Amino acid sequence: MVRRIEVRVPVRVDLAGCWTNFQPYASDFGGEVVNFAIDRYIKCFMEVDEGGEKRIEYSSDVPTGSGLGTSGAMNVELIATITEDEKSPEDITKLSYKFEELLKNSEERQNQWDSVKGGFNHLLFLGDEVEEMPFEPMKSSKNWLRKYFIIAYSGNIHKSRDIHKKVWMDYKNQNKNVLEGLHCIRVAARLMANGLQQDRREMVVKSLKDVVKGVDLINSEIHDPFREVIEPLIENKHAVAWKALGAGCGGSVGILCSPSGRKTVIESIEEAGWENIEWDYDEQGIKIEER
Repeated sequence: MVRRIEVRVPVRVDLAGCWTNFQPYASDFGGEVVNFAIDRYIKCFMEVDEGGEKRIEYSSDVPTGSGLGTSGAMNVELIATITEDEKSPEDITKLSYKFEELLKNSEERQNQWDSVKGGFNHLLFLGDEVEEMPFEPMKSSKNWLRKYFIIAYSGNIHKSRDIHKKVWMDYKNQNKNVLEGLHCIRVAARLMANGLQQDRREMVVKSLKDVVKGVDLINSEIHDPFREVIEPLIENKHAVAWKALGAGCGGSVGILCSPSGRKTVIESIEEAGWENIEWDYDEQGIKIEER
């Protein structure tokens, strides 16, 4: 009898703090990230025949290299699939991280956590440890973000490893702009968490702007692929803030629209050839089924 195991995990949107969760910054200063899972999924299917031979297939609702944490989500799925629901969500997260260590891609840990947990997360990264902060955005904050936060895929796949190599080489060489930028991004994460929990929308907007400021300090090329389309929207007040999602230099971007600007923003990104990724929140996280 053939057994079939299906695993589904959501991808994530990093609102603030991404870059500070990487080593060596997480060990030197401690990182901090605020993000949420959306209802776009990576799915893994495994069939096990009577002889124990396994066949594994993947499918994805978003492109690899979109900046939405697809690689981390895929590794979570692989571990969850081959362990066949014998591990707890926390164990799956840890094993996925160890697996990425073997692949020499272990700097980031938010992707594994978000894929397993779902929902909103406010995470501290202290060395190799992850601490979950108490975090519950107000319903009004979530509704506002859901209505006015546009996720747009530029069509250009980013190469995160190349981007990170340059940034962390500059960090190792004690580049003052890189250190200042990372500190700015970390502070923006706490501001984002407080803004969402208090429905202080001006704090959310400032957090996004501070992230852009910090990212431009560590490497201005990260946001360059998006500026030509987005900066006119900011100048004309159709959008109030934005940021690259994930590593940037391509992939996806998040744009926070003004109350009257949503239609114009969507029209502008589509005219640029970008894809408007329709989304809602995922509150469940990883889902494992055996048939």
